[in-house]
Amino acid sequence: MSIEHFDFAILGGGSAGYAAARTAHGQGMNTVVIDGAEELGGLCILRGCMPSKTLIESANRAISIRHAAEFGLSATAGPVDTKAIRDRKRRLIGEFASYRQQQLEDGRFKLIRGYGTLEDAGEEKVRISIQLREGGTQTITTSYVLIATGSVINCPDIAGLHEAKPWNSDTILDHDTIPESFIVLGGGAIALEMAHYLDGIGRKVTVLQRNTQLLTGMDKDVADVVYDAFEKRGIDMYCGTSLQKVVREGDKVRATFTKAGAEHTVEAAEVLCALGRAPNTKNIGLDNLKIAHSDNGLITTQPTQQTTHPRVFAAGDVCGPLEVVHLAVQQGEVAAKNAALQWRHKEPAHSMDYRCLLFGVFTHPQVACVGLNELEARKKNIPHLVSTYPFNDHGKSMVMGEMDGFVKILAHSQNGAILGASVVGPEATELIHEIAVAMHLGATVAQLARAPHYHPTLSEIWTYPAEDLEEQIAAK
Repeated sequence: MSIEHFDFAILGGGSAGYAAARTAHGQGMNTVVIDGAEELGGLCILRGCMPSKTLIESANRAISIRHAAEFGLSATAGPVDTKAIRDRKRRLIGEFASYRQQQLEDGRFKLIRGYGTLEDAGEEKVRISIQLREGGTQTITTSYVLIATGSVINCPDIAGLHEAKPWNSDTILDHDTIPESFIVLGGGAIALEMAHYLDGIGRKVTVLQRNTQLLTGMDKDVADVVYDAFEKRGIDMYCGTSLQKVVREGDKVRATFTKAGAEHTVEAAEVLCALGRAPNTKNIGLDNLKIAHSDNGLITTQPTQQTTHPRVFAAGDVCGPLEVVHLAVQQGEVAAKNAALQWRHKEPAHSMDYRCLLFGVFTHPQVACVGLNELEARKKNIPHLVSTYPFNDHGKSMVMGEMDGFVKILAHSQNGAILGASVVGPEATELIHEIAVAMHLGATVAQLARAPHYHPTLSEIWTYPAEDLEEQIAAK
């Protein structure tokens, strides 16, 4: 039996993989997608962005009802129907997943349901051995490969944690009953979004964060707004902790940790491990092709998304720098375009531009950033100026009753170029896109300040730090 050959093979049919397959097909390449997951769609659709935001939307509505009296309304929330929340999520995700499955099966490229392992086949091609879902194996060869196998839950080896059978950001999505209290391990985006959801639907939440601040890597003043807001809501917050052990005793879970040299123990009905994700790159043959990667499997890539093997590219959570969908899609497209160029015996000409790197956290208040923050600008020794403006002094946010937080802009101190921005406050994940567009187009703070903004809107808050920075630069 002859071995089928393809121009481009993709391991993984999630956001990065599908974007690459669609792009490669458009470039005329004979393409195959290899995906052995029980359900097609990838992390974002099935267990990430979309299902989590569906749950969070229910929490947001519940929180709005709690504050109805502030707006002269008489409204009280009855018991939360967690089964109805879950069922709504399932309906929506079912629609999203069905559409993605149709896209993968519409005939533009071949879909093989299985798990592929890369094998060396010389300089002109790569061999892939596939363990088929229905049983048996299949071998193919390909001129170029994209690794887009995503990421998996990361739950570290902490005494008693695995024995306590912790919940995680996958399992919480499909439970129709939610216990009355949780210890949430972690202080990153996933941990804080899950803490927000659980508190929003009336559960008692305790957050344990190892770092001395939430949202490691963000400016501390941004992270502290979330910390204070969560504390005001009644969430027990602990930063700067070292988790020692987790013990399940009957219907309770106890977590023991140290903080500032003292030992503490907290108790809840369940523990949720939200300590991040790890690249899903085990057993796919990285070492067979001598593809460079970190100890935890994060693949090393060039700006072209090419790995250390000239015929292998990577995109999405397997290579970073952030585990976010829009980035995975862009990387998949760049990889496919460059593979097509090499297929035509040309040099890769497309590169990722991380200057406008976006990140968002769907808590209440929300958090979002683009480009550089203060910490990064200082590390890079870039001369910069900073200006902030608070939501508690902005008309539209005051009308909305949303007064926690602020916006911040960083500008180059010499030419006024916008280097980055952060928002913590209402609709932060929407507001940040104005700055992303401005940065993408190379705008200065002076140009942003002169752009018309309708009144009263949240968006016009950007004009105040922009005007301030313009004045600071002019006065230098």
